[in-house]
Amino acid sequence: MKLGVMAAVFGDKTWEEATKTAKSHGLEAIEPGAGGYPGKNHCDPAKLLKDKDALKRWIDAYKSQGLEISAFAVHGNPLHPDPKYAGEHKDDLVGALKLAKQVGVTVVNCFAGCPGAGEDAKYPNWITCPWPPYFGDAVQWQWEKRVIPFWKEMAKIAKDCGVKIGFEMHPGDIVYNSEALLKLRDAAGEQICCNFDPSHLFWQGMDPLVVIKRLGSIIVHVHAKDSKVDEEVVSWRGVNDWKHYGDIANRAWTFRTCGYGHDRLFWNSFVSNLRLVGYDGAISIEHEDPLMSGDEGLRKAVKFLKDVLLYEDIGEMWWA
Repeated sequence: MKLGVMAAVFGDKTWEEATKTAKSHGLEAIEPGAGGYPGKNHCDPAKLLKDKDALKRWIDAYKSQGLEISAFAVHGNPLHPDPKYAGEHKDDLVGALKLAKQVGVTVVNCFAGCPGAGEDAKYPNWITCPWPPYFGDAVQWQWEKRVIPFWKEMAKIAKDCGVKIGFEMHPGDIVYNSEALLKLRDAAGEQICCNFDPSHLFWQGMDPLVVIKRLGSIIVHVHAKDSKVDEEVVSWRGVNDWKHYGDIANRAWTFRTCGYGHDRLFWNSFVSNLRLVGYDGAISIEHEDPLMSGDEGLRKAVKFLKDVLLYEDIGEMWWA
């Protein structure tokens, strides 16, 4: 396994500065934003694909630091009811897939997106219950008319590029749990895989250790991000929460740096289960802890995870 970082934490730095900073933290991999919500400050596929000199400089920046690109991050909503919004995110995704093929990156991470509830919708509609019946009808329309056709198209492009699409299961998105992810994979094909981020699973009541074993080899990339559930809040009004991430004292849950939501025993089991199902790739730290600066959160996560990751080949079981 290799310890890496999602480069959004270096949002105030140039690509060259970001790679040097990642190296200074002792990291081996970096995951640049290449469109969608992470933005294109560190990697703009459309520009790099048109300018060979710019592409060479971009590649030299990370290779000179001994880093590898673990994946491109293009989390967005290409299914948004607003065609302009959706079109921009679709273009970003396609550009990232094409750039990945060009530079030998094998994974592009994203969200599946969330459409509206019908043809005339103006905003996405995340539906989590079947009744009254119009909810169930709307979910069926979303999957049949928007989700499956779009991702079949993207899966074909990804296959042509030799790239896997790593979906992050995220509430507010049509693929927010492992069941929905497998439903989409069954419908759209084997290019549909998983960028495994445990932080969103904790507060939904899922056990990441169980989910890893159930998903197995379709996990193609991993985010290291923790979250902490406030049981006192949850006990009287549940886990769903629309309050701003900064309203920590009143929220049901909060993103935390690794080790501040769950202890080392969990994270030891986390990496062990990943190895159990055959994953030995990058573990990419994603910092979104509102109680720590980006620098402190990253430093603490690196220190914590360096002792947790498994690095060496297993070798022969001489005792068995």
